[in-house]
Amino acid sequence: MARISPLTEHLLRRVAFSGTAEEIANFAELGYSGAVDALLNYDANAALAIDDKIRTPGYVGVVATREFTPNTNITDTRQRWLFRMVHSPAPLQEKMALFWHNHFATGYNKVAGVVGATDGARLMDARPSQDPGGQLGQIEMFRQKALGSFTDLLTGVAEHPSMSIWLDGRQNTRTSPQENFGREIMELFTFGVANYVEADVYAAARVFTGWNYQSIGDRATTNYAYSFIFNSAQHETTAKTFSFPIYSNGSKTIPARAATAGMQDGLDLITALATHPETAKRLARKLWSFFVSETKEPDNSWVDSIAAVYLSSGTLIKPTLKAVFMSPQFQDSANYFTRYAWPVEYVVRSLKQVGYLGFSVNDALTPLVNMGQTLYEPPDVSGWDLGTWWFSTGGMLSRMNFAAALASNQKFSLRDLSRPYKATPESMISNFALSRLTTRTPDQPVYDALVSYVRAGGTWTGSDTQLTNKAGGIIHLLTGSADYQFV
Repeated sequence: MARISPLTEHLLRRVAFSGTAEEIANFAELGYSGAVDALLNYDANAALAIDDKIRTPGYVGVVATREFTPNTNITDTRQRWLFRMVHSPAPLQEKMALFWHNHFATGYNKVAGVVGATDGARLMDARPSQDPGGQLGQIEMFRQKALGSFTDLLTGVAEHPSMSIWLDGRQNTRTSPQENFGREIMELFTFGVANYVEADVYAAARVFTGWNYQSIGDRATTNYAYSFIFNSAQHETTAKTFSFPIYSNGSKTIPARAATAGMQDGLDLITALATHPETAKRLARKLWSFFVSETKEPDNSWVDSIAAVYLSSGTLIKPTLKAVFMSPQFQDSANYFTRYAWPVEYVVRSLKQVGYLGFSVNDALTPLVNMGQTLYEPPDVSGWDLGTWWFSTGGMLSRMNFAAALASNQKFSLRDLSRPYKATPESMISNFALSRLTTRTPDQPVYDALVSYVRAGGTWTGSDTQLTNKAGGIIHLLTGSADYQFV
């Protein structure tokens, strides 16, 4: 089986957790520009409906020893997100939710430690239409705002109760400003540590005094939700001066305001940070590392061009991403397989390409922990260590073990799928396994070793017994190989 379109395969590996042969063929028919547009202009309503397929035949399984409650049980929440990554008709929405989850890293355990396990899960990823109190979880907010205005997204993050808990914003009062959020909104969320001074941190803390959360509804039932509240009585009202411009006229000072109007201080700072040229460049570099390459640095001209689209569009992410995907650098075959797969990307890609019928995403949760990534639990506010940091000895061993478990689980399905390519060991490798997995072609010694593996045990006839033993074995070896760790 010839490769359908290496460029389409590359696009889907980066933008959509990879794709099945059918998905690759469907996107390839659109042409590259059409495929990019289809991925960007997804149907959010169709994406919402994918939850209805959970526990439906033909889809990857979920496990619960009781009612499946992904809005309130964090284990079920993790299963639901993996299910969505595998099956969502809007894969870029899930990919960007993952990107923003790392960018605005917020951990479940600390949130749950304040509001309890049930409400912690709700604050991380409840979908309002499925929650009795209409709770909007942080990750669901990322989905809703994934491709919209970064200014709007940053405001949503600042207002979300999970962030208020995570960075101790609820302790940020008029008489005792708490600096965590004020620091991180500059250092990690926008323009970076080189662009502010320590006095700016204290000024930013004062800006956000009074930003807090509240519980609305009947706490005796499940009909309540946490939401943002601006407590004007706790807002510090004096002027706040920064080392960088806040307003278009160059002014660096947020003026003194009455406490009742004090929320505007935060909105002014958020707008200044979101529209700062250095924020645009920093986001461009992060998009380069996430979508284009982790093994080489972007040219300044590429960064400037992407930053210019971001700023000229009013901080909109969709046109910014389109500029990334349509850039020659993204399409350059030299940048294929130059990104290290995050554990969750590796797991979802494997499920989509190896198979999942009869397999449960629950069985991926412990391997993901061992690989170094627990969804809804980044290690700290700076997110996960990326790139080669994923590949500790234990992390790589866990990937190999997952590859073995999945291939074994799917061995009969793989036997059946491999029958058209059973004529020779070479066909089994090149036309079946390498095409199905859309991985780069192994070096000749590795390829020869795979051929030897298929031939081992007697004359190759392509019998069902041989296919049962060898089809899954080839898939296991390839998905556990170094080459498959790149996307």
